Amino acid sequence: MAAANAPIAMKEVLTLPSIGISPQFITFTNVTMESEKYICVRETAPQNSVVIIDMNMPMQPLRRPITADSALMNPNSRILALKAQLPGTTQDHLQIFNIELKAKIKSHQMPEQVVFWKWISPKLLGLVTQTSVYHWSIEGESEPVKMFERTANLANNQIINYKCDPSEKWLVLIGIAPGAPERPQLVKGNMQLFSVDQQRSQALEAHAASFAQFKVPGNENPSTLISFATKSFNAGQITSKLHVIELGAQPGKSSFSKKQADLFFPPDFQDDFPVAMQISHKYALIYVITKLGLLFVYDLETATAVYRNRISPDPIFLTSEASAVGGFYAINRRGQVLLATVNEATIVPFVSGQLNNLELAVNLAKRGNLPGAENLVVQRFQELFAQTKYKEAAELAAESPQGILRTPDTVAKFQSVPVQAGQTAPLLQYFSILLTRGKLNAFESLELSRLVVNQNKKNLLENWLAEDKLECSEELGDLVKTVDNDLALKIYIKARATPKVVAAFAERREFDKILIYSKQVGYTPDYLFLLQTILRTDPQGAVNFALMMSQMEGGCPVDYNTITDLFLQRNLVREATAFLLDVLKPNLPEHAFLQTKVLEINLVTFPNVADAILANGMFSHYDRPRIAQLCEKAGLYVRALQHYSELPDIKRVIVNTHAIEPQSLVEFFGTLSREWALECMKDLLLVNLRGNLQIIVQVAKEYCEQLGVDACIKLFEQFKSYEGLYFFLGSYLSSSEDPDIHFKYIEAAAKTGQIKEVERVTRESNFYDAEKTKNFLMEAKLPDARPLINVCDRFGFVPDLTHYLYTNNMLRYIEGYVQKVNPGNAPLVVGQLLDDECPEDFIKGLILSVRSLLPVEPLVEECEKRNRLRLLTQFLEHLVSEGSQDVHVHNALGKIIIDSNNNPEHFLTTNPYYDSRVVGKYCEKRDPTLAVVAYRRGQCDDELINVTNKNSLFKLQARYVVERMDGDLWEKVLNPENEYRRQLIDQVVSTALPESKSPEQVSAAVKAFMTADLPHELIELLEKIVLQNSAFSGNFNLQNLLILTAIKADPSRVMDYINRLDNFDGPAVGEVAVEAQLYEEAFAIFKKFNLNVQAVNVLLDNIRSIDRAVEFAFRVEEDAVWSQVAKAQLREGLVSDAIESFIRADDATQFLDVIRASEDADVYPDLVRYLLMVRQKVKEPKVDGELIYAYAKIDRLGEIEEFILMPNVANLQNVGDRLFDEALYEAAKIIFAFISNWAKLAVTLVRLKQFQGAVDAARKANSAKTWKEVCFACVDAEEFRLAQICGLNIIVQVDDLEEVSEYYQNRGCFNELISLMESGLGLERAHMGIFTELGVLYARYRPEKLMEHIKLFSTRLNIPKLIRACDEQQHWKELTYLYIQYDEFDNAATTVMNHSPEAWDHMQFKDIIVKVASVELYYKAVHFYLQEHPDLINDMLNVLALRVDHTRVVDIMRKAGHLRLVKPYMVAVQSNNVSAVNEALNEIYVEEEDYDRLRESIDLHDNFDQIGLAQKIEKHELLEMRRVAAYIYKKAGRWKQSIALSKKDNHYKDAMETASQSGERELAEELLVYFIEQGKKECFASCLFVCYDLLRADVVLELAWIHNMIDFAFPYLLQFIREYTGKVDELIKDKIEAQKEVKAKEQEEKEVIAQQNMYAQLLPLALPAPPMPGMGGGFAPPPPPVGGMGMPPSMPPFGMPPMGSY
Repeated sequence: MAAANAPIAMKEVLTLPSIGISPQFITFTNVTMESEKYICVRETAPQNSVVIIDMNMPMQPLRRPITADSALMNPNSRILALKAQLPGTTQDHLQIFNIELKAKIKSHQMPEQVVFWKWISPKLLGLVTQTSVYHWSIEGESEPVKMFERTANLANNQIINYKCDPSEKWLVLIGIAPGAPERPQLVKGNMQLFSVDQQRSQALEAHAASFAQFKVPGNENPSTLISFATKSFNAGQITSKLHVIELGAQPGKSSFSKKQADLFFPPDFQDDFPVAMQISHKYALIYVITKLGLLFVYDLETATAVYRNRISPDPIFLTSEASAVGGFYAINRRGQVLLATVNEATIVPFVSGQLNNLELAVNLAKRGNLPGAENLVVQRFQELFAQTKYKEAAELAAESPQGILRTPDTVAKFQSVPVQAGQTAPLLQYFSILLTRGKLNAFESLELSRLVVNQNKKNLLENWLAEDKLECSEELGDLVKTVDNDLALKIYIKARATPKVVAAFAERREFDKILIYSKQVGYTPDYLFLLQTILRTDPQGAVNFALMMSQMEGGCPVDYNTITDLFLQRNLVREATAFLLDVLKPNLPEHAFLQTKVLEINLVTFPNVADAILANGMFSHYDRPRIAQLCEKAGLYVRALQHYSELPDIKRVIVNTHAIEPQSLVEFFGTLSREWALECMKDLLLVNLRGNLQIIVQVAKEYCEQLGVDACIKLFEQFKSYEGLYFFLGSYLSSSEDPDIHFKYIEAAAKTGQIKEVERVTRESNFYDAEKTKNFLMEAKLPDARPLINVCDRFGFVPDLTHYLYTNNMLRYIEGYVQKVNPGNAPLVVGQLLDDECPEDFIKGLILSVRSLLPVEPLVEECEKRNRLRLLTQFLEHLVSEGSQDVHVHNALGKIIIDSNNNPEHFLTTNPYYDSRVVGKYCEKRDPTLAVVAYRRGQCDDELINVTNKNSLFKLQARYVVERMDGDLWEKVLNPENEYRRQLIDQVVSTALPESKSPEQVSAAVKAFMTADLPHELIELLEKIVLQNSAFSGNFNLQNLLILTAIKADPSRVMDYINRLDNFDGPAVGEVAVEAQLYEEAFAIFKKFNLNVQAVNVLLDNIRSIDRAVEFAFRVEEDAVWSQVAKAQLREGLVSDAIESFIRADDATQFLDVIRASEDADVYPDLVRYLLMVRQKVKEPKVDGELIYAYAKIDRLGEIEEFILMPNVANLQNVGDRLFDEALYEAAKIIFAFISNWAKLAVTLVRLKQFQGAVDAARKANSAKTWKEVCFACVDAEEFRLAQICGLNIIVQVDDLEEVSEYYQNRGCFNELISLMESGLGLERAHMGIFTELGVLYARYRPEKLMEHIKLFSTRLNIPKLIRACDEQQHWKELTYLYIQYDEFDNAATTVMNHSPEAWDHMQFKDIIVKVASVELYYKAVHFYLQEHPDLINDMLNVLALRVDHTRVVDIMRKAGHLRLVKPYMVAVQSNNVSAVNEALNEIYVEEEDYDRLRESIDLHDNFDQIGLAQKIEKHELLEMRRVAAYIYKKAGRWKQSIALSKKDNHYKDAMETASQSGERELAEELLVYFIEQGKKECFASCLFVCYDLLRADVVLELAWIHNMIDFAFPYLLQFIREYTGKVDELIKDKIEAQKEVKAKEQEEKEVIAQQNMYAQLLPLALPAPPMPGMGGGFAPPPPPVGGMGMPPSMPPFGMPPMGSY
């Protein structure tokens, strides 16, 4: 069957290899697809990773480096579940990750291995172990919950699926197991069905199963169904069944009867079995998919077979439901992702036509809302209606596919049915069923609503609208508007009846919603009319509406000026203002006129509003001069000033200060230029100086920077307004640093009598000119002297102040200044008073009045300068008596005592408070010794040194320095630049230190001498202390110091000191002597203190006399000494002597150096003696190893054997390796044999050419490396038998195989290598590498064996490697076979076509070409066959029919000129209705004049250039060809051309049929006229019946009467009269029945209540009752007229008896 007409459409959505998935990972264990959204692939090479393919964008896979045994993507969201087995256990670790959030959701460690798992819902994972089944929710922290245990029938089964029903009450587990022994190819399927509610399991045979929900008629709750497919082998028979049963049938409810159907497998698929089942809930179809790619489609309700086809040539291992399209996805082994969907256009015709199952076709169409069953449904509806089965007819109409019966005609049919007494009206039944099924269409909604409105039950309408049961329309809104405006508005909105919605909003005064709604639906109402309407009743609402219009996108639909005029016409100034203020906020230049307008109308009517508008500053583009004049007239002088731009105007307005707020006027001045502002200020002062002074001062304050301070000052000075100047400068003073301004302020304040302000400024300001101010204040002679005091005190004019006050007899201010203002300046005051010869009593009294507040030091200084110090005696003594410790007090008192010579020594030594430096300085010229006393007391080092040096008091200086013990002081006096250093040193050595009894003083002095680098003086000092029997003669440190100093300064004295002194540090001094290169002295020191090792080291290291050292060693006979001697001998290369010395010293510590030196000197016999001594002391592997090596070097192999048998700690492995490396193979052989190191022994034997022994040793070693070394050595020695023994043990290791092969090949041993590989094929551990390498060798050296080898071992070859070898060696046939085996069909096809003489085989190529992935290869194959095998091209194209682009194939053949060659192929694929194929075949049929085939092609396949073909053949010489052309014109709707062509060829029947089909009355009547003109009376009669529906009776009668053809027209007239007579009869019948109904009104009234109750049960409060007597409405027909057509009612129509139909 052609794919285009098949009920199931297959589409290749994706190929996994095309997005980088390797074919080796396209398996059941690596690929998962839990839903139609994601595919998940687990890769293990080149690295472990998981690939997630989003089916919405499959070419953008997400690859993440993840290691896991299994990976599942959640059916709905980007959540990944991973499973991995814990190493070394049978436990699985489960993890769930959110990929988008990059977060782990939860994890769990299963105690047993999970053999299968699956998402059974978006929130639930099903886990299957060897024994049980668990459910694990991803929500919360819950762990897996055990659901049930596996039944016995699933033991040792491979679990392939696990599912649950939507309610999770039923679970099914499916597994497969090997088939029966008599037919093992047929896999056995097992199923376990488990009920959660009953906690019971049932074991069944099944390969695939799935759950479904199905609603059984008579049961409002859906039933749960399970469908399962099985294929079993019993008693030699294969049984294949599909079962559909209900689970958990509901008691008392309609249940689903069990269904069963056969699965028909073709003969070639007898061992095939179902692997998956998917149920389309959209279409209620069951899809059964088998392993080999068969698809079975069954109806769920009846289990009727619908379709079967093979959808994949490769095995399918995975499927998933595609719920969105009602199909499924399938993945095959090639990696194709196939999508199977229902072909909605063809499935119903297929079932009704091919299967001839009309009932199933109708059910499918109803369930899936599918086309194709329209005629069947209409026919069935008419049958039911004719049988008065109105309920069934209503249900059919409600469920009709694509709503074909839900039309006004259907409603009219139900309306026309009379209501029987006691029964529900059919129309009500119809509407009731529609409401339960879903939503009514527009006409149905209108009719039902009309009934409800008549009953005034609008609440039903509200409920139905809320439930979206009605389709809204404008007519419905109009109907509902009569009862409820709000509900009608909702309906208008839903129906998008925009004018009605706008009108409704306007009625409700919801004008804002009008704009919002209009914008949403894109409607443009008459805004101006709406605005005028609103203005009449709601001015404020009009403002709001206008504002909303102004904010519309695209601008306001009505001009702002027009809107404003509308407001002003009704004198709505405020509303107009409000509107304009809002719309003019952007302040645009184009709105200048409107800005002026809004200001004008308000300045005239509401000046305060205009003032507020101008205050906001929101406008800047209006007519400013015009507004300025209006402002001046309105008395808004400030606004006028702001708008005038000419100085005269401003001067005229500005003088109205009585009507201008001062602050506003001040602010206005800020807008003027400097010159204009000053002019205005002058005018204001001229007009009213006193009244306007405050304003001018404020302006000057505010804008002094702009106007200039100088200009302002000049202005005030011009009018001699010191008051203005005072106020102006007072505000500016704090920010000015100009001295002149500060002075002017002080001057103005003084002249205006502001003495306090003068006092404040003089006290606080830092910027006035002090001299100038002082002179001004002295000249002003203010009564208050405080301003002058402030100036003089702050700026140092205290003497001038004192003189001014004293001369002006203002003594009270002097006392006040000294006592209260600044006591610190009292000394200056006293000094000036002394200069002014003020009486001492006043001065003393002034001083005593201040007392402790008086600074003593400057006071003393002032008195001392004037030689009046004694004046302070009483004051100072008074302070001392009060306990003053002020240093200046005591300094002054001391000076007075020294001058009076009143026991000064006592004061200097006992007074703790004076300053030694000050008093000492005071004493230096009077008495230097007193100065020394003062300096000593205060430790004034520099001053004491200077005074003693100056007065040659060196003894006092020496004593002071020694006692002081200060390093810095010592450094200063011992400085070489000190010219008095020598005198000081002499006094220190001769007097100061000998007198001292303090060790600290001596130590400090010695240290100072050392620091000053005075060694000779230090020696002199130390000899005097140490050698002259002083108290420090035996001092340890001093003796050390003496010797050390001598070592540095005078080495000739060292030996004498060594001999004379005993209490010094011998080791330390000896080391210093060595450092000073006094080696003999050091040797003497070490000998004196018995430090023999240090002594011998001096001899060896410094004096470098080994002989003296040996002699010294013999003298002392100490091991340590001998050891040092031995080391020195070893360093000098005297190895034998050193060994002898080490043996004497019994020292084994230096064995490493001895060994190294012995090896260098080749004295192995001496080394043996030394090592034997060392072994007695230490157990070191190095020693024992070197002893063995030494034995080997002197060829004492016997001792080696004896030694290794004795206990030892030698590292024999390392020793053996060393012997081997130095070619001592015999010794190495002994060692390796002893330690059983067979690998090394084998290599050693190879070196000794003992190959057989080497092979034996290698066998014991069993190491690849050893085998290789022995093998390669045997190959080099041409010992191929032994080499093969070794090689067989090597090639079983994959990594070493290639190295062995290359080694053999590099040496040309090809036959031996092939023999080795052939022998390796039979090994138990033979691996893929051996088979592959042998194949490569055959390809290179023995090609005749290659194909046989490939066919025998194709499954054990590394095909890619062998492919490269075959390609290199050009074995094309073998290469093709390998490509096929490796599923590289593209390369196989390319190889065959490129090397066809060797590689081409037709049957093989057909198998290859259908499996290639590259589409281009299909067309390359077409070219290939066209060139080389044209006789077989149709066979090849038939194979590719489902894959190639037929248009492209046709183009290829057309260009090649061989279109006829592929005619069989084009016939086979023409069912696809491809334009190029149709046109090509039609062209061939025309050339072959095969009109039957041409007509058949045109009928079945309409996708071609119809007009072009018709034009091509309408002039064909064959009549039938021209008929075909007319037929084409008819199909294309070109009726005139078709009729003209038929008339031309006298095919009148064709012409009549064409006219009838056209539906055009003119064509039919023209054809009648043609027949009359041609005299074709029979044709005329025939045309009347063929075109019966188109012809008008009056035209027919006229033509017949005119041309005398009444007889030929009479049958038509009879039929016409009979048709219309029947219609009139029906009308009369309806009238008679209506009369009967009128007579039965009384009986109907009795039935009203019953009818209403019945309606209430069916449609509560929904539908009207039958009409009451005397009331309109209902369905009663109008009363019949008195008579029909002007005749008595009893007479038949037209006065004729009824006639039968023709």
